[in-house]
Formats: sequence, C-alpha cells, structure tokens
Amino acid sequence: MSTKESAQAPAPATEKRCDWCLGNELYMAYHDTEWGVPVHDDRRHFEFLILEGAQAGLSWLTVLRKRESYRKAYDGFDPARVARYNDRKVASLLADPGIVRNRKKVESSITNAQAFLTVRKEFGTFDRYLWGFVDGKPVRNRWKSISEIPTTSELAVRLSADLKKRGFRFVGPTIIYSHLQAIGVINDHLEGCFRHKQV
Repeated sequence: MSTKESAQAPAPATEKRCDWCLGNELYMAYHDTEWGVPVHDDRRHFEFLILEGAQAGLSWLTVLRKRESYRKAYDGFDPARVARYNDRKVASLLADPGIVRNRKKVESSITNAQAFLTVRKEFGTFDRYLWGFVDGKPVRNRWKSISEIPTTSELAVRLSADLKKRGFRFVGPTIIYSHLQAIGVINDHLEGCFRHKQV
C-alpha cells in the first residue's frame, strides 16, 4: 500500500458501506482507507500476517486498537529484525500490555518472520510469491449481503497449505482468507459499498 493510499481520508458518513464496519469510527476508517486495497509492499504484508495471527480467536477491532503498540513492539514490522528475536525479547513482548500476550502467537511471529525471509529469498519478494497465486490479478467478488461472504475459499486453503509447508504458523484457511481480504487479493466489499469499485 502506498503512502497516498494510507493517508486517504475516510469518506463522509453518508456513504454506503459494508455492514461489518458500521458503528465504530476506527473500523470505518480502516474500511474506507485500507481494507481491500491491493498491497505490494513486503513490510505491509508482514504486518498483516502478524496482526491476522494475533487476531485468531479475537475480534479484528481488538487487534486494530493495538496496532500502534504492535508497530512499536515489533520494530515497525521489520521481518529481518523480528526473525532475530531471542528469549529475552519474547519475555519482553509477553509483558507488553499493548499487544496480545499469548506465548504461541508471539513465538509464531518469530517463526513466521524467519519463514517470510526464506520465501523472499526464493521469490525475490514475498509480494511476488503471494500474488503469484492469482497471477497478479485481484479476485473481485460480487456479494450483495454480508451473509453471502464466506469464511474461506479454495484459494485460501491452497495458500494456507503452502504457507504451512514452508514453516508458517497461525495461517489456517480462515485466517488466510481474512488476510487476502485485507491486502486486496480478494475484493469482498459488498456491491452496494462505495469502495467496491474504488479498490
């Protein structure tokens, strides 16, 4: 995601939006400026992998509220730095009230950073690896109601299996489907939402 996209202001409250973001300013801002926007930046990919893994069993809003704390705790989501975290750093993260203090999630973030770097070494960029699953073209769904949106897909199952094979953790099909929605590989904005055509 470019700086221009990340700096985009949320739309007026009168715009028609996806139902899931209504009623919360932080959710609406995320929906209006980030969700579904195609990401082509490796650090942003890594950020979403960490946050989606942290979200497992929790609401996305809970994680969004902790996002800035995660940025500080995880050195700006630099995968090379996270890959070198040691037991002392793990202890520090588990004592940080600004993030989700779950040992398995914290430890998996380090494992995932190491696997992320291995993928990047093989493909040149993690972005090239990930977008290769859709030949570089976003999947554009045409849902009319939030009840139609699935929690996973054949694409998510395939990517999840490949990530697990490469050593990633907390990357089940449901988490990966949410990840693909967030980074714009899948456009799941409802047809009536003003962002459906924009992204």
